[in-house]
Amino acid sequence: MPRAGTLPLVLTGVFVTILDFFIVNVAIPSTQQDLDAGPTAIEWVVAGYGLAYGSGLILGSRLGDIHGRRRMFTLGLALFTAASVACGLAPDARTLVAARIAQGIAAALLAPQVLAIIRTVYAGAAQARAIGAYALTMGLAAVFGQLIGGALIQADLFGMGWRACFLINVPIGVVALAAAKRVLPESRADTAPRLDLVGTVLIILALTATLLPLIEGREQGWPLWAWFSFVASALLLAGYAVRRHESPIVDTALFRERAFTVGLFANLVFTMGMAAYFLVFALYMQQARDLDALQAGLIFTPIGAGYLAASRAAPRLAARHGRQVVAAGAVLRVLALGGLLTAVGCDASLLWMVPALLADGFGMGLALAPIMGTVLAGVSPRHAGSAAGVLTTAQQVGGALGVGIVGVVYYGAADHGITEAFRQSLIYLIAVAAALGAIAQLLPDPRAAAPTPDPDHAPSTEAAPEPQPAAGS
Repeated sequence: MPRAGTLPLVLTGVFVTILDFFIVNVAIPSTQQDLDAGPTAIEWVVAGYGLAYGSGLILGSRLGDIHGRRRMFTLGLALFTAASVACGLAPDARTLVAARIAQGIAAALLAPQVLAIIRTVYAGAAQARAIGAYALTMGLAAVFGQLIGGALIQADLFGMGWRACFLINVPIGVVALAAAKRVLPESRADTAPRLDLVGTVLIILALTATLLPLIEGREQGWPLWAWFSFVASALLLAGYAVRRHESPIVDTALFRERAFTVGLFANLVFTMGMAAYFLVFALYMQQARDLDALQAGLIFTPIGAGYLAASRAAPRLAARHGRQVVAAGAVLRVLALGGLLTAVGCDASLLWMVPALLADGFGMGLALAPIMGTVLAGVSPRHAGSAAGVLTTAQQVGGALGVGIVGVVYYGAADHGITEAFRQSLIYLIAVAAALGAIAQLLPDPRAAAPTPDPDHAPSTEAAPEPQPAAGS
């Protein structure tokens, strides 16, 4: 049974880990100036966090299965708070990048426990509402992270400037840690699996080999090692696929379900577009439109308003229209980004961008919760940790890949001006949104989804559990 405060506490963990991926966007210009950091270092500040976060998530979920999800949640939260202090006190760009990577590793321990706790503590309609709240929290942290960051920088609390974007995590972390033992129930896998350390290393190396050339390759003129790195990534993933382990770090049984596999890929594509968009939009607003950090953050408000409105409607719409809600969200994003592209090309007033930004946020909100519901639908409790780890890995790896790819596009076109760099980035983002709409057609119809029986978790004779809800219902 869930305890009072369980959901708010775990959602706090989601909020701070997602917030810290996006809050740095509006802080980039002041961080660059203060630490004398170049474009590559700045990309690492954003993508290094996402890479460490994403590549460690599956291991984090497995540790939760073995040692207890509450224990790993609190350990991750404590380490995340300490790493936030290191980020806020960083004297140079290299220290900041290292602290951000440490922060990502801590987030990888914390984040996968959230979905696993939700999946094991809640059932039926309560679980659907909890998943909807998770998706809403994640989107709000991403969208309003820019506004929160801008407000903190503008307030310049105690002269901290951009450093407040990291140090704000400290009081939140301390309060959450104090509450964790009282309100979080402990849970773990019924049969403790062995750690697949070799598999973990193969996956981390493969992800690193993919992202490294995307961030470093452009500035170095795409040397031969960058292309070898891409090849090495494919070989490492192939090596993982063919090896055998009694308790693999990624349970391949999850991928036998089309809903999980296609939904996971859709989630990856969605986050590739969102993370990249927020980064280049914040840069454009400050570097081309000469807005300060708070003004740039306020520009994200229409996106947040649209996202909030759509997130409230998405579960009902998904229950009625299934996967076409995801497709509608993707199409709306294509149209909104196209309108933004036109406005930028005409050097239109910022007021003319508001309708496009509102529609874009609405499109994001329509797509995200149904995708997540589809991925988790029918996953048995014994696979809850693995499924949550793979899902949150896709989210963070997608964000890091999106930042890496859009960095190539944006900085590659920056010689022709910031406005042209942003226009080229928007073209890439429109293509990503269109790809999401196409992928949505491969999703099974969640309205016809049936719960997957779990022989290890058969209902007792005392009380049968509520039926597994359809995705997004």
